[in-house]
Amino acid sequence: MGSDSGMARAPGEQWREADGIHIEVRGLPPPDPLVLILRLIDSLADPAPVIVHHDRDPQLLYPELAERGWTATPIEGEAGELRLLLERER
Repeated sequence: MGSDSGMARAPGEQWREADGIHIEVRGLPPPDPLVLILRLIDSLADPAPVIVHHDRDPQLLYPELAERGWTATPIEGEAGELRLLLERER
């Protein structure tokens, strides 16, 4: 099964690909993206990377991630998208 990241996703949708767990938060009003992202990482039993598909830089997310022991790295995404790779610190 190949990558289907080019497929349109519903806001709030989560799916798993080879590179980790993806979450689509574009189009959601604040604070929904923050809440959904934190709920997802707090629920993970394994240290799988999380790829966030966002439409803006989530400034309030970064201190929350640091408090939970996660890092955020911008990665290449679609035009008009901010894509972040979230990883649990080792």
